[in-house]
Amino acid sequence: MKANEPTRPPEDRRQVKARRTREALAEAAVALVLERGLGDVTVEAIAERADVTRRTFSRHFTGKEDAALDFTRADGARINAALRARPVEEPPLLAYRRAVADWLADRETPSWHHRPRLRELYAAVDGEPALFAAYERIRVDAQDESVRIIADRLGTDPARDARPEVVVGAAAGVLTAALRTWARGGKDAEDLADLVARAYDALIEEAARSAAASDTATSTSRE
Repeated sequence: MKANEPTRPPEDRRQVKARRTREALAEAAVALVLERGLGDVTVEAIAERADVTRRTFSRHFTGKEDAALDFTRADGARINAALRARPVEEPPLLAYRRAVADWLADRETPSWHHRPRLRELYAAVDGEPALFAAYERIRVDAQDESVRIIADRLGTDPARDARPEVVVGAAAGVLTAALRTWARGGKDAEDLADLVARAYDALIEEAARSAAASDTATSTSRE
């Protein structure tokens, strides 16, 4: 654990049981969606596969899409936790990039892309409207939290200052682009961490080129 990373209080037995139930439901949802396709999966089937009641399912999830994509919610929360723990003096874009790198490098609780068959599910998101809509809701919620974290780092109000939204929009967009490239690549895709690093490098290089071009155009107009 890093020196600046907050310690997490231990879970009590009730919390452990609830977490394990949620994980079992999410795993059952992923397995069934990949086996049958989303349209042929019911909430009841997911609950039965996880050996819990329909009522228990409803305590954790609003629907089957929400359950199947719970891994994205959990990892979004972990990226935001890593972002909060980054040194305050880091520029916001660099802090977000390094938070993503911390998430990808965490071997104690590996990110979802290490888990069997989840690449297939992520690849299916683009082709299944209901899954895509659920994914977008989860993504927006995570990014809204990222905006609040960046705004706190900058000491500003995101309702009046666009910088936090701009930083998160750019940084999270790069991550999404890398994830989609990785998912489309199938088993032959390069390592996700390498793809993400190259994607962030591309953003920085393009921003530098644009800034240089803008400076040149401004100088020319003043002559």
